[in-house]
Amino acid sequence: MAYVIVEGNVKNPEILAQYSQQAAATLAKFSGKFIAKGAAEALHGKAEFAIRAVIEFASVQAAKNWYFSPEYQALNELRELGMESRFVVTEAI
Repeated sequence: MAYVIVEGNVKNPEILAQYSQQAAATLAKFSGKFIAKGAAEALHGKAEFAIRAVIEFASVQAAKNWYFSPEYQALNELRELGMESRFVVTEAI
């Protein structure tokens, strides 16, 4: 298993909603699924980002295949208009 952790700050809620709906539709082909999504609360230290999502994949390679897919990459401009973000991938233990 692997997880893509998305961290973000909302720039435009309406555009972010459009992006989120379209991005979610790209996950099925890669067997990705959201396991957490929403506002994030820092337990220690300063939080740079206000929202988080965690997406589960079968492997790091599956996560990368999704992220770099033409279907998802087509949403980059919409994502950038809707939120400031950082995406990281990590392997489960």
